Amino acid sequence: MSASEILWIILTTALGVQLIFALWNATCLPKIRSFSADRLLHQDTLVSVLIPARNERLHIEGCLESVLASNTTGYRMEVLVLNDRSEDETAALVQEIANRDARVRLLDGVEPPPGWMGKSYACHQLVQEAKGEWFMFVDADVRLEPEAIRQTVAAGCEMGRGLVTGFPYQVAKTWMEKLVVPMMVFTIISHLPIFMIRRSSSPLFVAATGAFLLIHRSSYEASGGHAAIQGDLVDDMSLAKAVKRAGHPVMLADVHELVSTRMYQNGTEVWNGYKKNMYEGTGRRDVLLLGTLVMYTLMYLVPPLGLLFGLLSGSSAAIMYGLIGTLLGMGVKRVADQTGGQPWWLACLQSVSMACVIGIGMASWRAGRSGKGYVWKGRRYS
Repeated sequence: MSASEILWIILTTALGVQLIFALWNATCLPKIRSFSADRLLHQDTLVSVLIPARNERLHIEGCLESVLASNTTGYRMEVLVLNDRSEDETAALVQEIANRDARVRLLDGVEPPPGWMGKSYACHQLVQEAKGEWFMFVDADVRLEPEAIRQTVAAGCEMGRGLVTGFPYQVAKTWMEKLVVPMMVFTIISHLPIFMIRRSSSPLFVAATGAFLLIHRSSYEASGGHAAIQGDLVDDMSLAKAVKRAGHPVMLADVHELVSTRMYQNGTEVWNGYKKNMYEGTGRRDVLLLGTLVMYTLMYLVPPLGLLFGLLSGSSAAIMYGLIGTLLGMGVKRVADQTGGQPWWLACLQSVSMACVIGIGMASWRAGRSGKGYVWKGRRYS
């Protein structure tokens, strides 16, 4: 047996193990619908829905309408929207809705103090005005089904305190969205042991998205809130880690049937959004990011390239191992896509999606290391 065949066997074995892990890991993700909301029927819980909004003219009305249509049986709801110094009609649109529904209140945001990230300070300002026992952070581009908040609060009540979050169904329309945005769930399903998020107190085992995040007031205060992570670019992950360090539980749940979002509107936004988060998401650790990108290259780009080489050269070994590896990689992607509610055919484009992720990851690393920083929603982050 040649050295190349041994390497192919190692690679395909690793992909097979990865597929088995992904299949098992997906079963560990609790569905938000599985939590009984009956326990809320005899409570008078106040939930503060907190929405930071900066230049969200396209999204804010739809977001508020979906929030206000929520089933509030068993709890009360207040909705606070912070106009984060928008330059469009965001404030006027919110005020129109507030004039019709007393549950909605518009707040005017101010310039962040030195050292604060913009969104973190917006969330901090919202909390200062919130009266609820639970804080439900919702991004303006999110849409909720009527049971979304109620079921999530039920999950929080089962824990008693802590943080509950989940990745919304990702609406993707442009090709870059379809190829890249679902890879968020792929990363979780492929690498993070989901059962450890609730069982372990270690902040290493955590995943969160600020787009849809519920946190108990006591847990927010114990963690230090956004004030404790004011300079962190990836604020949602930092907040979840701070909650764990404070000894409070964190739950990642499957919410895609009740929560949806279109995070980005075009390819440029996808590139810049992921570029902003990838290097920071690894804690600016070069070895972790670059090592991950090398692993992705070996596992998800080498097999299809080997298959292509085999077809062109007539190498039966390259064809066999390249085909097996490619199919296994597609299988991992399909498990992740099914978890996130994405269509089956996206798995066939796994190698293209991975090539895009690797390209964005390298751009994120270069921008972070060079000091050029990132640009997002008119703000530059260094």
